[in-house]
Amino acid sequence: MRLILIMFLILFTSLAGANTESGGQFKVLGNWEVHYIAFPSTFIQPNVAKAYGVVRDDNKALINISVLAKDQVKTAQQVQMTGVAKNLLGNKQDLEFKQVVDGDAVYYLAQLNYYNEDVYRFDIQIKQGDKLQVLQFQQKFYVD
Repeated sequence: MRLILIMFLILFTSLAGANTESGGQFKVLGNWEVHYIAFPSTFIQPNVAKAYGVVRDDNKALINISVLAKDQVKTAQQVQMTGVAKNLLGNKQDLEFKQVVDGDAVYYLAQLNYYNEDVYRFDIQIKQGDKLQVLQFQQKFYVD
């Protein structure tokens, strides 16, 4: 199952319009590399969605975030994550993140309802002990 998730992440990170030389979509926040992607939930296979408790629907996005230490091995971090997504009209949705631990990898998954061509601004608080960082990004969604 881990191989499926890794392949899935590599595929969609490259499709998401990567913003770094190495092809990953991430931001450096303090001592962390925070990798993130948001895409329609229908992009994943039904068996993968079922395994991770993801609802596949034409109007539902999946947000996937992983937090890595800025060390040589990029150690996956277990954190507390909360966030909101707000569209351009100001409609807000709270994001409920579910932690997925798969071997040495740790992912945080949340889902978001959207309409065709909705643009959402994400504001995600990442906390570990007394460290707090905020991940902000914007994404436009399309209905298949």
